[in-house]
Amino acid sequence: MIYVFKTTVKTKMQVKKLKPHFDQAFPKVKWNFDLADADKILRIDSEEDIVTSITDFLQNLHYHCEELN
Repeated sequence: MIYVFKTTVKTKMQVKKLKPHFDQAFPKVKWNFDLADADKILRIDSEEDIVTSITDFLQNLHYHCEELN
């Protein structure tokens, strides 16, 4: 399932810094950011419902994140 989130991640450097954390915390998940979008979209491809895990994860790293429906 594809999950789409609005985030406060703004730069490629921030994504680069997040990558090792994402890869360690969610090794089975495919993810990418669309920083060109006004909502700084994070797309997650996961077989599990990980909405709460992702929002908590990014909030712990000082980024706001909310699922878009």
